[in-house]
Amino acid sequence: MTGGSRFSIVVVGDGAVGKSAMTLRFLRDQFHDEYDPTIEDSYCKHVEVDGHEYTLDIIDTAGQHEYRGHWNDQFMRAGDGFICAYSIASMGSFNELAVFRNQIWQAKESENVPMIVAANKNDLADARQVASEIGMEFAHLSNASYIETSAKTGFNIHEMVHELVREIVRSRQREEYADMIDHHQHPLHQHQYQYQQQQQQSDKGEVSLAMGRCCCIIM
Repeated sequence: MTGGSRFSIVVVGDGAVGKSAMTLRFLRDQFHDEYDPTIEDSYCKHVEVDGHEYTLDIIDTAGQHEYRGHWNDQFMRAGDGFICAYSIASMGSFNELAVFRNQIWQAKESENVPMIVAANKNDLADARQVASEIGMEFAHLSNASYIETSAKTGFNIHEMVHELVREIVRSRQREEYADMIDHHQHPLHQHQYQYQQQQQQSDKGEVSLAMGRCCCIIM
């Protein structure tokens, strides 16, 4: 499969929330229990979503504080969509999420960014510290979608990425529509449009007059 549009997806979140495990589950359908702190990894995968082909560049970022300095805002600025992950079994990881979200907003200079809030480790329901309602409310306040996932079982992993692709596509469409509106509202283009409208009205008048003369000749 060869991809059509190419999107950059950035995975952020605190350490040990399962960012790398989620990424590898999506890429290779694999899961590893051992935790190895990530500094920064990048991957590429071709996918099909809703009948359209895409190439995804997936960047798995560092979560631990001591490693966050190894990557900077360039990933945020270049990202088309973001997966903000936390563990449902760690309130601390959820509390850190606002830091990552604010960094994304600052880098993108917008609070309307394609984003998925991923409540990972859904398989640890008995150890849950973060209620679904709390995660949903955070997603709502972040203008993001919410989904519960499990890298261990694969629950909702592909659905998470596919939904983010849809969010990116919708965002691109909104931007293109806004650009089109701005283009037509530009004073120069408004003048051209009015001139075209006047010309069309003038042409219609000439046609009507010609038809009237024809009628007189026929009579």
